[in-house]
Amino acid sequence: MTTDFNKHNWRPTATLTAIQARAKMYKDIRNFFNQRDVLEVETPIIGARGVTNPYIQSFMVTDKYLQTSPEYAMKRLLAAGFPSIYQICKVFRTEEAGRLHNPEFTMLEWYRLNFNHVQLMDETDDLLQLVLNCGPCKRISYHELFRKFLQINPHTATLEQLQLCADNHGINLSIAAAKNLSVTDWLQLLMSHLIEPKLLGNTPWIVYDFPAAQAALSKIIDGEHPTATRFEVYMYGIELANGYYELQNVAEQQQRFAADNQIRATQGISIIQEDERLLAALEAGFPDCAGIALGLDRLLMLKINAKSITETISFCIDNA
Repeated sequence: MTTDFNKHNWRPTATLTAIQARAKMYKDIRNFFNQRDVLEVETPIIGARGVTNPYIQSFMVTDKYLQTSPEYAMKRLLAAGFPSIYQICKVFRTEEAGRLHNPEFTMLEWYRLNFNHVQLMDETDDLLQLVLNCGPCKRISYHELFRKFLQINPHTATLEQLQLCADNHGINLSIAAAKNLSVTDWLQLLMSHLIEPKLLGNTPWIVYDFPAAQAALSKIIDGEHPTATRFEVYMYGIELANGYYELQNVAEQQQRFAADNQIRATQGISIIQEDERLLAALEAGFPDCAGIALGLDRLLMLKINAKSITETISFCIDNA
């Protein structure tokens, strides 16, 4: 017997043309890395640990986690002596489905030995020009970006200044919602609501030198205002990629895991145990490298001029 569930909503959300474009995009990506002697690898999509990042939430499967990124496993390969590597894989995050989000999505992640974040920006630029048939990326620092669009210095702005900026631009949060927000939270709010929508044009934007508090797993450059060796890529206001000059110091990584979990505790979300295997790999000797994660569903969305990410996926979450 056919149920209503099966009878309705069985067709794919992507057209044959879109799926053919995806296949062509994968072929181009693989050719790009083959020409540069970057090895394709596979790592598990279910792991013993999730990520501690308080802004990324994982699905649990029994006592393990669907991976939000292949990052930790790929870093373990590098620590074991692998050369530069890349991977095209499924990843999972507990985000609401929408125009730019599907809880299951496809990621391209790659790591280049003896690259810093500037060299990786160059390679990312080359790949995007190939796949999107676009011009070279525009590059702008995080500091310049906030100065340009909001007349704020993101490295020195206070909570009060950031909240006033939000108020002046029509972002009005309740007292309860605003009281626990940190400077980093306010900066990310202003970035997503007021700046990202202005990163337009038919060439991608690369934003680099984020505040040290947003370093995640990247190295930090000391100075009057320490900055993270991190960059993000945007096009038509859509975030595409996040790259790092990778942190090698195991003690610093442990401190960042602990800081993440402290934020999680404050926010009332589940604590994620630190990934001991990643820490052991770093301690064994993690090579100098830079890495980046790029969302392929969003990239395809831009390539075929789709209005929603569902047009790029055979079966989105609503009819999977």
